[in-house]
Amino acid sequence: MKIAVVGATGMVGAVMLKLLEERQFPLTELILVASERSVGKKISYKGVDHTIVGLATAVEMRPDIAIFSAGGETSLEWAPKFAEAGTMVIDNSSAWRMDPTKKLIVPEINASILTADDKIIANPNCSTIQLVMALSPLHDKYKMKRVVISTYQSVSGSGAKAVQQLENEINGVKGEMAYPYPIGRNALPHCDVFLENGYTKEEMKLAMEPQKILDDHSFAITATAVRIPTAGGHSESVNVQFETDFELQEVRAILSQSDGVTVQDNTDTNTYPMPIYANGKDDVFVGRIRRDETQENSLNLWIVSDNLRKGAATNTIQIAEYLVAHIL
Repeated sequence: MKIAVVGATGMVGAVMLKLLEERQFPLTELILVASERSVGKKISYKGVDHTIVGLATAVEMRPDIAIFSAGGETSLEWAPKFAEAGTMVIDNSSAWRMDPTKKLIVPEINASILTADDKIIANPNCSTIQLVMALSPLHDKYKMKRVVISTYQSVSGSGAKAVQQLENEINGVKGEMAYPYPIGRNALPHCDVFLENGYTKEEMKLAMEPQKILDDHSFAITATAVRIPTAGGHSESVNVQFETDFELQEVRAILSQSDGVTVQDNTDTNTYPMPIYANGKDDVFVGRIRRDETQENSLNLWIVSDNLRKGAATNTIQIAEYLVAHIL
């Protein structure tokens, strides 16, 4: 089982390598791939140094699976080349997510739709993954009509440069800016680029990706995405209206029994999800579960997850594990 990690020197790439080791992924050969400026450098995996190769070399090595976390442009150019060589590509960028010919996968929800013909598989947006992990089992039971979401997203979602900007601001150091404004002691209602409709690209991902993952366009989502000065972990305030009514006890039970979801919901003990506790964990944490008393059949939730793990690397590795177990 030959596995290529494309973007091995990036933040998500580093977490992917950590997870491959943690989860004892059954690989026999690891190919580390990065941009030309990193070719020839070495990265250690399980105590063994691996030399980074370029994309063209990696294609020629014909890996069984290539895990991409190298940006949309790289994915658009190179994923088809790997696919033509017989490699199954799992792509972590937004390049293929809304392509009607590509599947958008959260393994706990829809991995079963994958076949051997799916040579390029899309990994959803980090905020989308934690959202659908919590909402999918509730949708199965009560049928969603409308979802209103506000996100509180960490700087790690913008990459290493943004993490450095926050660190610089905390330490009073002048440095390169990833954002148009300071992020320390601030909140930026600006995740990704603005589109013609006034929403950001991140907000539109949240609006459209869940419908594709759940294969259902009967519900609507509107989103406001905000960047806050936390180093890691995304949080979401979610209001969801269902077609049928619910009991809070049953909602908690459904979520507690869902794979990959942990309920933290006890206001008597101040127990609720927070990024600081989600850090380094693979589950999606749900709390502040309460009825919306202004609207019938409506529920409020607070959803938190480590955006570099389940929001990116873990979900990707889980897709690869499914391919190994069921397809390859």
